[in-house]
Amino acid sequence: MRLRIFTEPQQGATYDQLAAVATAAEQLGFDAFFRSDHYLRMGGGDPGPGPTDAWTTLAALARDTSRIRLGTLLSCGTFRLPGPLAVTVAQVDQMSGGRVELGLGAGWFEDEHRAYGIPFPPTAERFERLEEQLAIVTGLWAASAERPFEHRGAHYTLTANPGLPKPAQQPRPPIIVGGSGPRRTPALAARFADELNMPFPPLERFIERQGDADRACEAAGRDPSTLRRSVALVVCCGEDEAAVARRAAAIGREPDELRANGAAGTPDEVVDRLGEFAEGGAAVVYLQLLDLGDLDHLRLLGEQVLPALG
Repeated sequence: MRLRIFTEPQQGATYDQLAAVATAAEQLGFDAFFRSDHYLRMGGGDPGPGPTDAWTTLAALARDTSRIRLGTLLSCGTFRLPGPLAVTVAQVDQMSGGRVELGLGAGWFEDEHRAYGIPFPPTAERFERLEEQLAIVTGLWAASAERPFEHRGAHYTLTANPGLPKPAQQPRPPIIVGGSGPRRTPALAARFADELNMPFPPLERFIERQGDADRACEAAGRDPSTLRRSVALVVCCGEDEAAVARRAAAIGREPDELRANGAAGTPDEVVDRLGEFAEGGAAVVYLQLLDLGDLDHLRLLGEQVLPALG
């Protein structure tokens, strides 16, 4: 099982804080550092210091780290046109020496769109656009001067595009599609993605959704075993119950609720919980680390949880 660190900088984080987490995760041996792609804090509380841009952050981390993989969970399809997004991701992949993964989703946080003047189409249109975006990004990375990319869809038209620059990874960086729905998300993952992610599910629902993913792959003529399955879980780990309670309080949660809905407790409890998801089909777990200032929490996970599952 691969363990990855997943952050939510829209809740308040500077680049320096993110870089500290990413470099510590790299030193501890985690597989990847991922971040969300949002511009507005969710819930109450002080919004400072404000948001950071996902791909600006990853470009800087591409130069400030050397081994750890980097990616988004998930980039919001409404934020960027697919052609320029392909250029951005390819360039960051080059800057990192081939360590980037693109998680791409339809977008869902309407308040954020209103706050920043970003159009927010209805759900059906957002998924139509996402399907075209995935086709365009993957098509551009596969194009060449001899075989330029063309696309004429309901929402985007591209003509005579040479598909440059090329990413460092060939044939392309891994693509992640995520969501909880039983039909549209697995179907898009089966057609375009290397990985299907499910955010914060109960274990039983995660296991159930693996059947939906298998059926989507079979309908697309794809071997289901070639689609990697992953899950995102909030993590709250402590050396003892007092430390668990303290870390839960720091993120406004209760230990029992986190045990039921995430990966919480002592290191042994967290290992057991992640093992349940591994048995249910998860090859990758994104540990959502909400208190970015608590590097001792990260070190505890790296020293006592990661070795048991790596």
